[in-house]
Amino acid sequence: MRPLTEEETRVMFEKIAKYIGENLQLLVDRPDGTYCFRLHNDRVYYVSENILKLAANISGNKLVSLGTCFGKFTKTHKFRLHVTALDYLAPYAKGFGVAAKSTQDCRKVDPMAIVVFHQADIGEYVLSIQVAQ
Repeated sequence: MRPLTEEETRVMFEKIAKYIGENLQLLVDRPDGTYCFRLHNDRVYYVSENILKLAANISGNKLVSLGTCFGKFTKTHKFRLHVTALDYLAPYAKGFGVAAKSTQDCRKVDPMAIVVFHQADIGEYVLSIQVAQ
């Protein structure tokens, strides 16, 4: 597990800033401690510095993951966010979605039409358990 290079940090922060803007600083300097981003096997992990110090004794080839996976770098060096980052991004996002219609279309659309696809929606599942008698 290693720190990100300047280029990797720039690419990742540009992607995250699209969703949370200036609140990006709040991810690193949190009131409950300092958090950082680390790269391991093309995946970026968001981890507390306290936990990072504890994990320093584990060799890199035996370490599977550490912290929360925020995303991964593709072979073309683009950064893709993972669904596991949503819990950290959603509180800071002003409008976490993608427009489904243009501004002109939104003005004359019916009230039940979809205008934004909510990106933080990971679905809600209802679990029903049947008890055998």
